[in-house]
Amino acid sequence: MPTNFTVVPVEAQGEERDLVEQDAWRQEEEEDNRDRGSGERGQQGGARHLGDGISRESSPFINNAETDRGNMYEGKNMALFEEEMDSNPMVSSLLNKLANYTNVTQGVVEHEADEDSKRKEVKVPRMGTFIGVYLPCLQNILGVILFLRLTWIVGTAGVLESFIIVFMCCACTMLTAISMSAIATNGVVPAGGSYYMISRSLGPEFGGAVGLCFYLGTTFAGAMYILGTIEILLTYISPSAAIFKPGEAGDETESMLNNMRVYGTCIIILMAIVVFVGVKYVNKLALVFLACVILSIIAIYAGVIKTAFDPPDFPICLLGNRTLSKRSFDVCAKFTERNNETKTTNLWLLFCNSSLPNAMCDNYFSLNNVTEIQGIPGIRSGVLIDNLWSTYSEKGSIVEKKNQPSVSGSEDTKIGGRPYVFTDIMTYFTVLVGIYFPSVTGIMAGSNRSGDLKDAQKSIPTGTILAISTTSFIYLSCIVLFGACIEGVVLRDKFGEAVNGNLVVGTLAWPSPWVIVIGSFFSTCGAGLQSLTGAPRLLQAIARDGIVPFIQVFGHGKANGEPTWALLLTAAICEIGILIASLDSVAPILSMFFLMCYMFVNLACAVQTLLRTPNWRPRFKYYHWTLSFLGMSLCLALMFICSWYYALIAMLIAGCIYKYIEYRGAEKEWGDGIRGLSLNAARYALLRVEDGPPHTKNWRPQLLVLLNLDCEQLVKHPRLLSFTSQLKAGKGLTIVGSVLQGTYLDKCVETQKAEENVKALMGVEKTKGFCQIVVSPSFRDGISHLIQSAGLGGMKHNTVLMAWPQSWKQTENHFSWKNFVDTVRETTAAQQALLVAKNIDLFPTNQERFTEGNIDVWWIVHDGGMLMLLPFLLRQHKVWRKCKMRIFTVAQMDDNSIQMKKDLQMFLYHLRLNAEVEVVEMFENDISAFTYEKTLMMEQRSQMLKQMQLSKNEREREAQLIHDRNTASRSAPAVKASMAAAMPEKVQMTWTKEKFVAEKYKNKDTNVSGFKDIFNMKPNQSNVRRMHTAVKLNGVVLNKSQHAQLVLLNMPGPPKNRKGDENYMEFLEVLTEGLDRVLLVRGSGREVITIYS
Repeated sequence: MPTNFTVVPVEAQGEERDLVEQDAWRQEEEEDNRDRGSGERGQQGGARHLGDGISRESSPFINNAETDRGNMYEGKNMALFEEEMDSNPMVSSLLNKLANYTNVTQGVVEHEADEDSKRKEVKVPRMGTFIGVYLPCLQNILGVILFLRLTWIVGTAGVLESFIIVFMCCACTMLTAISMSAIATNGVVPAGGSYYMISRSLGPEFGGAVGLCFYLGTTFAGAMYILGTIEILLTYISPSAAIFKPGEAGDETESMLNNMRVYGTCIIILMAIVVFVGVKYVNKLALVFLACVILSIIAIYAGVIKTAFDPPDFPICLLGNRTLSKRSFDVCAKFTERNNETKTTNLWLLFCNSSLPNAMCDNYFSLNNVTEIQGIPGIRSGVLIDNLWSTYSEKGSIVEKKNQPSVSGSEDTKIGGRPYVFTDIMTYFTVLVGIYFPSVTGIMAGSNRSGDLKDAQKSIPTGTILAISTTSFIYLSCIVLFGACIEGVVLRDKFGEAVNGNLVVGTLAWPSPWVIVIGSFFSTCGAGLQSLTGAPRLLQAIARDGIVPFIQVFGHGKANGEPTWALLLTAAICEIGILIASLDSVAPILSMFFLMCYMFVNLACAVQTLLRTPNWRPRFKYYHWTLSFLGMSLCLALMFICSWYYALIAMLIAGCIYKYIEYRGAEKEWGDGIRGLSLNAARYALLRVEDGPPHTKNWRPQLLVLLNLDCEQLVKHPRLLSFTSQLKAGKGLTIVGSVLQGTYLDKCVETQKAEENVKALMGVEKTKGFCQIVVSPSFRDGISHLIQSAGLGGMKHNTVLMAWPQSWKQTENHFSWKNFVDTVRETTAAQQALLVAKNIDLFPTNQERFTEGNIDVWWIVHDGGMLMLLPFLLRQHKVWRKCKMRIFTVAQMDDNSIQMKKDLQMFLYHLRLNAEVEVVEMFENDISAFTYEKTLMMEQRSQMLKQMQLSKNEREREAQLIHDRNTASRSAPAVKASMAAAMPEKVQMTWTKEKFVAEKYKNKDTNVSGFKDIFNMKPNQSNVRRMHTAVKLNGVVLNKSQHAQLVLLNMPGPPKNRKGDENYMEFLEVLTEGLDRVLLVRGSGREVITIYS
């Protein structure tokens, strides 16, 4: 759209400078354009650029090949955003990429690199709905089961139960297709469609687990189709092509399996070569294969119509009610008339020891007549009534006709060698479900190749649902038609032995059984090719995501993106299925993997719908969470109906992959539904926890760990996190907090660095919790903010853990002890417990193990039982597990120490705590000279610090007075008055020389007299008593616990009068002097341990 620009000069003074810049720009532009041979474009660029003052070299698009796009940021229109263009590309540069459904990078430079790489890519085939989705789904669904097993399923389960089986499976796939359509239309679906949908909806763990299971299912499906191809070839097309011939009567099965292994290996190599040549050729072959399938299905329907007026002639030979295999004889009779002579037939020889009429024959053969019935009586025969009900049987049993007269006799021991039609496996309802379900698993064939589609969002829903509707109608109608046209014994004859070795469904077809044989052969070939095409792309998509490290090598391929390495692995796994060689054994395994994938597709849709995430906006509107939930439940039920042990094995495999991805730390963030579900669950739980404080039985220390950081934003005391993990063992809430001094705008980078360092250390120390860095103008306020606001709702800390300030006596670190004491006061005010670890650098790491030693608890005052609970929690960890717990309490003059010990032992018994108990008697005695002297030194030091701080303040005040006097002498009286009124509390702004000298000497006299008083002062009696307690208690603790691994002490509270804060620090120092590891404990005031269950 053309736009007219009008240049309006802003500063007249800058006109000359602008003209110079314009000339320089034009000269540079023309040189640049001459180099490119585009003088005309250079004139346009020169006319367009009118002195914006931005040189061309500063543009991030200097190396761009397309000049128009390279100049789109120039000019004044977007000058407001010019500083952000390095990280945020303009919308105009992205619209084309968005419209073409490519993944857009966020930064300008990355976007340009992506542009260039896309330009160099070789164009791959792009297919529409019909060829890309409908045909692959149709080929996979109308595969091996329809032609080889559906008639057998109808004969065994009956029309009614077969209808239920097919309806359940088709309903499961239709519900899954609806859920898949919703997910597929909720955004771009690149290559690896089904895996992509699950992983982006349920997260990398679920995506990787289900994706790999689905890949294995798709790969084994290829093996199943190839086995079907070999079965058709060697059983119905060319039985003479078998390499291994049966030696005896019982060797047919084994020789057939060996033939399948040899031929299957050859065919899989051939198919792999075809797929390697290119997906384009597979699609061309697909048209030929699908034409054969459609012709075969038309032939079936035509044959059904023909049976209404002219049924085909396929006689079935019965001995009594037993079906006979016609592979070994040609005449269905015991005797024949030739030239007026009665002669025995080949059938006679199979049951008798000679051809003579008086020979010894099988008892059942002698008692029953041989009869012949039509195998295809036709749709008007009423055979449907006989085929309605199931006829399940044991393995090796004879296929018998219902309601046929029969005389039972003594069974021959050689019945296995007689020409009966036997069942090869034991049949029941759930087995048939497992065998049939793979026939409906082709619904993902189109979505697996979503990378080759023009418009995956449109093609996947339309093609998949149409394919399922078409095939469901075919399957359900075929069940009814097979039951209405074909005799029951022929339906139960899996390999067509009773109809001269013909394919059973082929006997129904018109004009010839060979139409079905050839059509089914190509159908299974095409389905196998489709599986070998889709499975490698699925594996390639998983490998390129990088969530499963050991398969990343399979993400590589040819220059045009064909997954070469993935194809090799797929062929190798497919060979495993070929070596199993039994189609009926492979089918239930496939059912498990496919059902698990479908279950999670439904789960993904249900979760996204129920969460109502803002990004859930599918274009496909015909879905509902109840349909998805029903589909998920049906998939789970079918898994256990098919085979409960296979279902458990499949879940175990998926669970192992899930835990492996979780263990390796899937760092992918795809905005998946499981994360949204976790957030919703967390919100619900937080609202429930908010109802009230936890009961005493549920109380555990929820820690706020206060860390100190050095100038490099590294943690000063890493052992504090070690102690945290030992105390918590991953249970409950842990918030690791720290404070940076300054403003957030200035400290933003340092904050991120500090958070990274703290999180890294938390990972090393295995501390499970959250990190919170606060920037505040002062450390004091920052700690206060953490204590007040850390946590969320009911998930707030109830205990603060911090290290003892070792350098509190240093004069340059005056505020460390003030911050510490204020923190103690604030935790008390917030009704939170406080743990102070002294000598924290001597505490053990998580790798250390104490093989002996004691954890000593000095229980001086009761503050909720915190002292009892902490050793118990610590001893759950490997570091402290072998330490014994000892509890000491102090008896005064009036106390009965013996009774105290008994009471304490009983109390610990009710608390279910094992600990040694000792009562220490500490009687009152005279205050020692040492105590008196120590108190005096403490107070003298405190007073001296105050005087030093006071003198420092006075010096600053004196400098300020001189500065203000000089300023006042140059200012007008009105200004003096206004400044004096503005700062009445600071200084008097109007000075005289006499006042200044008097103030100066007054301060000096005060300082001198103050320092003289320090050496003449007497200690405060209250401080003397407190020091006496600290000294005496320290002596007792040292006597009993000097060699303990850890000492826990009641922490006395700070004085109510803030003037004695520094003395409080000295009392605590004296109380813990000489001990290696000390944990000062101050309870929250509430009971944290109870004797009740």
